[in-house]
Amino acid sequence: MNLAWVSAVIAGVLGIFLLWLPMSLQAQLVLSFASLGVMFFAMSRPDNKVFRLVTFTFCAILAVRYGFWRTTETLPSISEPANFIPGFILYVAEMYCLLMLGISFFMLADPLKRKTPQLKKIEDLPTVDVFVPTYNEDPELLAGTLAAAKSMVYPKDKIKIWLLDDGGSEQKRADKDPQKAIAATRRHEQLKALCEAMGVNYLTRKRNEHAKAGNMNEALKVTDGDLVVVFDADHAPVRTFLRETVTYFLDDPKLFLAQTPHFFLNPDPLEKNLQTFKNMPSENEMFYSVVQTGLDKWDASFFCGSGAVLRREALDTTGGFAGQSITEDCETALALHSNGWHSVYINKPLIAGLQPETFDAFIGQRARWCQGMLQILILNRPFLAKGLKMSQRICYAGINLFWLFPISRLIFMFAPLLYIFFSLEIYQANIQEFCAYALTYLIASFGMQSYLHGKVRWPWISELYEYVQSVMLFGSILSVIRSPRKPTFNVTAKGITLDNNFISPLARPYFAIFFLLTGAALYSFWRLLTEPVASDLLLMVAGWNAINLSIAALALGVVAERRELRRNQRLPVQRHGLMRQGEKTWSILIKDASSGGIGVQFLDEVPEIEHDSNWQGEVEVRRAGKQVKFPVIIRSGSVVDGENHYGFAYTVRTPEVFMAIAEVMYSDQEILQERINRRQVRQNILTGSWVFAQRSVTETIRAFAYLVGLGKTAPVESAEDAPITVKENNAQIPGKVMPMPHVMGASRVAA
Repeated sequence: MNLAWVSAVIAGVLGIFLLWLPMSLQAQLVLSFASLGVMFFAMSRPDNKVFRLVTFTFCAILAVRYGFWRTTETLPSISEPANFIPGFILYVAEMYCLLMLGISFFMLADPLKRKTPQLKKIEDLPTVDVFVPTYNEDPELLAGTLAAAKSMVYPKDKIKIWLLDDGGSEQKRADKDPQKAIAATRRHEQLKALCEAMGVNYLTRKRNEHAKAGNMNEALKVTDGDLVVVFDADHAPVRTFLRETVTYFLDDPKLFLAQTPHFFLNPDPLEKNLQTFKNMPSENEMFYSVVQTGLDKWDASFFCGSGAVLRREALDTTGGFAGQSITEDCETALALHSNGWHSVYINKPLIAGLQPETFDAFIGQRARWCQGMLQILILNRPFLAKGLKMSQRICYAGINLFWLFPISRLIFMFAPLLYIFFSLEIYQANIQEFCAYALTYLIASFGMQSYLHGKVRWPWISELYEYVQSVMLFGSILSVIRSPRKPTFNVTAKGITLDNNFISPLARPYFAIFFLLTGAALYSFWRLLTEPVASDLLLMVAGWNAINLSIAALALGVVAERRELRRNQRLPVQRHGLMRQGEKTWSILIKDASSGGIGVQFLDEVPEIEHDSNWQGEVEVRRAGKQVKFPVIIRSGSVVDGENHYGFAYTVRTPEVFMAIAEVMYSDQEILQERINRRQVRQNILTGSWVFAQRSVTETIRAFAYLVGLGKTAPVESAEDAPITVKENNAQIPGKVMPMPHVMGASRVAA
């Protein structure tokens, strides 16, 4: 091991020497390929820290050599402003990418893997307040989250659960618009009744100030737990959430945060529309599985708004949750890290939530994140913040600077057009120089991307995600730069169903860019055929534009919205139970569960069920030595590969039924982990590129089919979910707002 470390140090010193050594083009080519060889050899031992350092070193050699060459030899002459100005803009975009590459190397140099500390005495456990802030979410969504929170394993005398209702505040109930006032009053009474029936605390406030941060700060004033747990309204915890998180606070009195990853039951719009959710790693997995573990090494993992435990004493030192920006989570963590508090990141999925279903909701969410992070960059200046260690400054600055990617991404998208259409030489290099410097640097970059993120991000998918966001976020960036305090907090819509296929209302610029790049591809091909001697630069630029066109083509599939009839997202489970009807009993395996029903396989004998009947039964499962029961009614049935599969809906959804749903869905953390592990499979660059190119063609065809109206489908009828029922005397609402006081309201979306 000592010899290995000595070798790594020698490689580092050699690398630093080679960065600035003048050499011929042939020598550079030899150095580049030698560096790639060492890199790929070192990548063969991904778990060895020394080989990891060697990989980083030789990739840095190629990156810095490219940056030096790019700075000294490729910029157009300043005496030619038509070439120099766009050329310099492209150069700045590339230097931004090199900067972000260097920061990512620093952040991910030695990711931290933690083990949960063992609890010695139950008496040592601190008291906990669980906050579930809500604004406009449906009662059934909240009932599921509250039930899961109540099911968490923890001493009952040390935990209190609070629903923080910002949609039923006094300000909203007194709105000048009578319809809004009635809706807020109805919501207030509904949620009060739900909380009383479920045995949790309901809390609202007088005025809606400072959005989510203000809502939670108001709750801090009336609660007193040692720790505060935050769950978004659509984020339900597993039973062991507190067991996996709270013990960290017993070992470190200066710990202010234990953050867990966000796991999602449903696909985001890209995954839904491209149908990749079941087999491709989700976008968020790169951040939660890789980036946060790297930040944790430098004591810089930060609060992500949900699925987190925070120390009240720490929050008191900064006046509660920060509210200057619209990303109160990261801003709060920055303030507490600056005050000398510590954080930990627990890389286990312990909550299950929902993502935006539509493209416009997805963009709205990302615009808020983008603007909030840039607000922190401009207003809080993390790179200059007092109290932070240098490593923390680098990490926070990197996380905030990342959200400038729309600018560089759009520059890279449109830069080739300047040469194709106008012959502006904004990048001066021949094919030999390009291969020696740029091509080998690009190979190293893709290699490092696969090395660091291969299990959580397939080839070209980062470029696709960045492009589809960049088109819409560019204006958001300009807005926050122009007026950093102007952005306001907007709640992301969740739980939306789509009855038909259609083109997103945000799709117009994506089609326009596609047509522009297609025209550029055709014109560059015509130039290659007709010009007597096609330049090396034209070949390079035409290839660059072809890659951009492939990305833009696949993006059309992202904005071509597929219908989504499933209103309740299912979680695959493997839970044994019993189905009873009168005196008859059948042994069953619950295959999946949602807030609307369950999927069942009968293990021994199958009852005689007519698919169009109203066959009803009672399901019984065991929980903590007790039997949990809930009534169900048949909704569907089929036989696949000799196995029977039946879908049952709940006939009624009382608080007790929601507790049973939480038991079936969230009793086992390993169910969430297994789903992540199943998707985290590497895809090599050749396979990934081929699949990406194929899908670019097929998704373009589908998008144009939707555009001309060929995507319309026949309507699908489905039974409504059972209403949420609470004790009648707990849900008295005056007037005609709610004529059936014992019913909380049926869902309008399907099982």
